Amino acid sequence: MSLESLMNQELQALSPSALEADLAHISSALLARGEMLATAESCTGGLIAAACTALAGSSQWFERGFVSYSNAAKSELLGVDPALIAQHGAVSEPVVRAMAEGALAHSAAQASLAVTGIAGPTGGSADKPVGMVWFGWCVAGRTHSEVQRFAGDRAAVRAATVAHAVAQLKTLLL
Repeated sequence: MSLESLMNQELQALSPSALEADLAHISSALLARGEMLATAESCTGGLIAAACTALAGSSQWFERGFVSYSNAAKSELLGVDPALIAQHGAVSEPVVRAMAEGALAHSAAQASLAVTGIAGPTGGSADKPVGMVWFGWCVAGRTHSEVQRFAGDRAAVRAATVAHAVAQLKTLLL
């Protein structure tokens, strides 16, 4: 499967109207607060940042996106302690919280969201199955996190991750 067809599958799996509506709410909320957003993405590889910047005028509220796919990138770009990754694994609550906090520390943003997960089809285990994704958000000085498990192939897991990350950010901002 080509990269272009994989990205098209993921984009088609998203509900464009719901995603656009959530992003419009996020945009309005951040603009009203005079705040900017940064993203820190592992398993989505920049899809959340791409969705944000697809919205016209996003440069007024979207500060930057980090794609930190490897453990080294999580440490180098976001300041995630390698010992934290070694102790808990890249797909864990402590790491996603550190990613969300690191996105703020390494940007001029005041709000962030982070995702790290196992999109599949390989890489899962009994403790961390394919479809498991940890989410982190820093909003209004507080860090929030949760885990979700999504069914489907790689494109479906990634699309569901984008949709959930954005929907929860909207909820936290409003």
